[in-house]
Amino acid sequence: MSRASSPLSPTIALTIGDPAGIGPEVIAKALRSGKLAKGFRYEVIGERGGIAPGRSTKKSARVALVALDEAVARWKRGELAAIVTGPIQKETMAAIGFPFPGHTEYFAHHCGVKEDDVVMMLADAKLRVALCSTHCSLLDAIQQLNVPKIIHVARTSAAFLRQIGIAKPRLALAALNPHAGEGGLFGNEEARILAPALKALRRYEKAERFTITGPHSPDTLFHRAVQGGFDAVVCLYHDQGLIPFKLIAFSSGVNISLGLPLVRTSPDHGTALDLAGKGVADASSMIQAINTAALMVRSSVTGFKTEKRCR
Repeated sequence: MSRASSPLSPTIALTIGDPAGIGPEVIAKALRSGKLAKGFRYEVIGERGGIAPGRSTKKSARVALVALDEAVARWKRGELAAIVTGPIQKETMAAIGFPFPGHTEYFAHHCGVKEDDVVMMLADAKLRVALCSTHCSLLDAIQQLNVPKIIHVARTSAAFLRQIGIAKPRLALAALNPHAGEGGLFGNEEARILAPALKALRRYEKAERFTITGPHSPDTLFHRAVQGGFDAVVCLYHDQGLIPFKLIAFSSGVNISLGLPLVRTSPDHGTALDLAGKGVADASSMIQAINTAALMVRSSVTGFKTEKRCR
């Protein structure tokens, strides 16, 4: 199940994810949509293998893992320009011994990149959020928050935005505590961690052509961003960014892994087992994920490690 522009076109691989979920359906719909970027070959990696939709099992998880491993192997051989991943079911992946919290950490490992160097960005025409932590508990996210991490996420996000055509990205740093801590009444992280990070980032603004302000109170920040006030929001933990993002971009958002030596995107939804097999799954997010990968290939966007190939 693939679509070719020409034999010499760059190939973007689409891994089916857990075949019990909606991954195979939204990929098929995307390929039939007529809305994908021209000048690429699109190739599906993975077979359903007779697996029934609606219930993720160890067998379906193994299918997802085989597809991922094949995609990475082909990337290492130079056969793929990008990888777009269908959703996996984390519980059943863990049950078969998959040692990673998700795709992001899997690709970091196979590319020889530290997990902390990879930045998860969720992007839509209305809002972009970049995360300082991803799949961990809220307590761990707060305990792991530090100045170098915030600096890395902000600079990586700014580099990505410049490379996709935003000449001088405007970033906003979200506060951790309500009302940005109210001068220390509700916590000291704003003064202890966020203010030093912002001060350090000032040194990069002119040379790297971006601006960053904050820390902004999260209860108003995302409204301002959606109204066009910022090009991206640097968020301090997973749900701080994902809740507002999915509220406004549930069917159109794209998950982008920045800081890898490869282009990897995915739709921002999960396996949706309750919808699988019913023919009603919305392919909009998959279409956007594929087209974002195509844009990144054309822009040669792979974060700060463009010189390093997967091992």
